[in-house]
Order: sequence, then structure tokens, then C-alpha cells
Amino acid sequence: MRASLDQPLPNGGWIRAIRQALGMSAKDLADRLGVSQQTIPDIERSEQALTVKLETLRRAANALECDLVYALVPRNSLDAQVKEQARRKAAEHLRSIAHHSRLEDQSVTADESMAQIEELAAQLVDRRGLWAESTSPR
Repeated sequence: MRASLDQPLPNGGWIRAIRQALGMSAKDLADRLGVSQQTIPDIERSEQALTVKLETLRRAANALECDLVYALVPRNSLDAQVKEQARRKAAEHLRSIAHHSRLEDQSVTADESMAQIEELAAQLVDRRGLWAESTSPR
């Protein structure tokens, strides 16, 4: 089972859940970490509050004979994210051009508009500033 920040931690957090499953007291864990017994509830609370430091998690994992796995897992492929952002930027840029074209009675069809978006998006994919908030492509 994978946990994420969107999913709740086990009741009391992973450190407490594993410590208790091992039958390890807070004092035992404190001794293994070389900290005071009172530090363990502080660590467990900070884990629940999502404010625990990665180094603290790493040390606790080692003391619990566990591996800490830290990963950012993209929801979609990175390539797909870049292409979608390029399409958004291209559409945003071309929207202002289309507005001026309509004022001059030179509007394009929906198919032509989509082709223009795809063409500009392909150019934007490999450019810096793709994720910047400005509307003009570089």
C-alpha cells in the first residue's frame, strides 16, 4: 500500500504504527535514536502534522529497521505534462491573435485554430519559460 500526502497516515503515523507493531516502546526507540524518551511523541506528532524533517524520518526508519522511501511520482508522464502545458500556452497566445483577426474579419475555422495551436505548442515544448505565467511565447 502506498501512502501519499493526499491519503491519511495510519492512526498515530507510520513511526508509531511500526514501533507498536514491533512491540517497541517509546523509550526503546529513543534509546536507539540516542534521544530522550519525550522526543519520540514529538517526532510522532510532527509526522502526523506533516512537519517532520526527512532526516528525522530517515533516522527513525533506520532505528526501526525500515527503509525510508521518498519519491515524487508524476500523476501523468512528464512528456504529457510538458506537451499539455505547451498547448495551454499556445492556445492562450493564439486567443489574443484570434481576437484581433476577428476584428479585422479574418477569423479562422476551429480546425485551423487547432492546427495552429498544435504547431505553436510543438515549438514551445523545448523552450525556457514554458511554465512562466506570461502569455507570450519566447
